[in-house]
This record gives sequence, C-alpha cells and structure tokens, in this order.
Amino acid sequence: MATPTAQQQPAAPSAKPGWIKRLLTIALIAIVAALLAGTGTWFFLSHRAAAVHSAPSAPAPKPVRFFPLEPMTVNLLSDDGDTHYLRIGLTLKLDDEATEADLTRNMPEIRSRMLLALSNKHPSELETLDGKRALATELAALIARPTEPHGKPLHVDDVLFTEFVIQ
Repeated sequence: MATPTAQQQPAAPSAKPGWIKRLLTIALIAIVAALLAGTGTWFFLSHRAAAVHSAPSAPAPKPVRFFPLEPMTVNLLSDDGDTHYLRIGLTLKLDDEATEADLTRNMPEIRSRMLLALSNKHPSELETLDGKRALATELAALIARPTEPHGKPLHVDDVLFTEFVIQ
C-alpha cells in the first residue's frame, strides 16, 4: 500500500500565538497614544499657565483715603427775608498721602473758601439732587485750587456729603 507523501499537508499553526500578538500590538498602540495625549496636554497647559502668570497684570488700585472735614454751619442768602442755615459735613476722597498732608497744612484757607462759597448760595439751589451734585463739583474745584502762587493744584477724587441740613 502506497501512501501518497506528496499529498500530505503540513500541520496548521495554532491560532493562539497570532491572536496574542494582535492583542499586544493593540495594547501597545493604546498605551503609546495615551502617553502622547497626556504629554501633549501637560505641555500645552503648562505653557498656558506660564503665559498667564508672566502676562503683565493690571496695576493694583491705589488705596482710597478718606479725609473727613469738621461740619460747617453757614447762613444762606434769602430773598424772602427769612434766615436760612446750612449745616454741612464733608468727607474728601483722596488718592495719596501727599494730598492729605497738603490739605491738613492749608485747611484754614480751604475752609474759608468753602464757607464763603456756601454762604453765597440760595436754599432753592441746594434742595435738588442736581443742586447738591453741582455743589460737590464746585467745592472740589475750590479745594483743588493752589494755596500758593504758582503752586500745584490738589487732586480730590470726590467730595462726599456726610451731613446736609437746610433750615
């Protein structure tokens, strides 16, 4: 009996080693992709954070200083013959110590200017909100005027009313 040897086929390789190679290749590609994504994210975020920290920030706002003035009482002009009084309390909003020192040094002259200006007002001018705002603007201009010839004007950010009574 003759057996055909040429007809014999080689044994089929087992499917297990090919399946493991594919699985390892896919896992390796996934790990490399995850590492690349993590590295890229870290790189871009760290440069963005550095850019935010190194960007020039806005200058810190100067601390606000409030300079209270003693209350003043003045006679107001009257067309009806009655006597009217104004009692006013003011606080000045300043931005530096030098202005505060100048105000303290020149307060008698500044206070005199304000009293003269206030005593030249009519009660009807000061009763409205617009009248009070105009008065605050006028007082700020009076305070800012230099006290010495050729002196520099003072800078007052705002004139705030702390007391305002017309009688």
